[in-house]
Amino acid sequence: MQLAAQRTADPKKATAGLRGASWTPGRLPADARASVHTVATQDGAQITGFLHARGGEKSVVSLMHPRELIATHYLVPEVLLSGSACWVQGSRSVGNDVRLEHEIALFDVAAGLNFLRGAGFEHLTLLGNSGGAALFALYIQQSGAEPSRRFAKTPGGRPTKLAEANLPLAERLILIAPHLGPGKLLQNCIDPSVTDEADALAIDAPLFAFSKENGFQRPPESARYSPQFLERYRQAQRERVARIDASARASIEERLRARGASKEAIDLQTRIRGVHTPIFQVWRTDADPRCFDLSLDPSDRKWGTVWGADPLASNFGSIGFGRSCTAESWLSTWSGLSSNASFEKCGPAIEQPTLMIDYTGDNTVFPADAAAIFASLRTSRKSRRSIRGNHHGQPLAEGDPSGQLLAGQAIQEFLRSRP
Repeated sequence: MQLAAQRTADPKKATAGLRGASWTPGRLPADARASVHTVATQDGAQITGFLHARGGEKSVVSLMHPRELIATHYLVPEVLLSGSACWVQGSRSVGNDVRLEHEIALFDVAAGLNFLRGAGFEHLTLLGNSGGAALFALYIQQSGAEPSRRFAKTPGGRPTKLAEANLPLAERLILIAPHLGPGKLLQNCIDPSVTDEADALAIDAPLFAFSKENGFQRPPESARYSPQFLERYRQAQRERVARIDASARASIEERLRARGASKEAIDLQTRIRGVHTPIFQVWRTDADPRCFDLSLDPSDRKWGTVWGADPLASNFGSIGFGRSCTAESWLSTWSGLSSNASFEKCGPAIEQPTLMIDYTGDNTVFPADAAAIFASLRTSRKSRRSIRGNHHGQPLAEGDPSGQLLAGQAIQEFLRSRP
């Protein structure tokens, strides 16, 4: 691995600037230092990472999310207090679903781990929070496979060259509020009442989760959906995902045909069709009935979704899961039928000792989801902690202890234990 560039922040300024960010005030050790590094991936991209350390550590925890750069994640101080350093990095696709293909993001994970190996760290632990969990599950699956058996192509057909990649093995895995995978998550919350992908307002009334006729209620009441409605709803969600998959594959095939035309016969319009990569919107992706009918898979969660307590705004608005995609990013990341980044597909490859923490008031990861993820892990050296808190470990009620701190204590115990 080549280090494209490295910039070390002034330790005093870096630490002072980070103290008041996402973590609990006073938790960051006084001797903690942060340095910023830009690292080249093996396929020529660049990622940015933040190394938090107190000095002299031989173990390091890598924390990453495929779509976010969480440099001041609330668990950084907890990792440092355990005696390990903490590496927090981004991907090449931070804030950009249009580019995100999980198979390609594995090169970003590997770049960080190779950098850490080169920096002298002997023990590598992966910490996947929310969407970072499925990314690391996919990484473990691919890094543990024989190079010839790794994915040669993404679900959209792009060559990966993973067989040639140097993918360092991690020794242990920590999962915090993990969901089933971005595609499985989206399939559970996508609105199946969309009748026309080109019309965000087109509604098939018998499948609309937000009508009183179908059982919807606002707080302080809870919605009450019938088993028959839910059966139709879940099947229609799968069918909508399948339709988008088919459209995405047709778009890719059309481009490939245009690129494959003979050079003698090709005209300007054909060349344009061959290189044009459409970006499309996936509207209405915040409609999981479990968020509004609290009797379904009951937990400590509050009414509403991770996006807020106004489902019409989050479902019909501009911000949401998978809102803007290319055919390739949809198939690799957001399709519950085509994406490889899921615990259903990757959990059986995980043999590393694993700590899994789920929050009991999570309105993104539900009890049945957490149980399925834990059951999917092949390793027998696994433990699970259920801690009261929302998806981010924040208190559900005034006076509740911090779920973030309780999660941190569990992580410290895990990291201090013998592998």
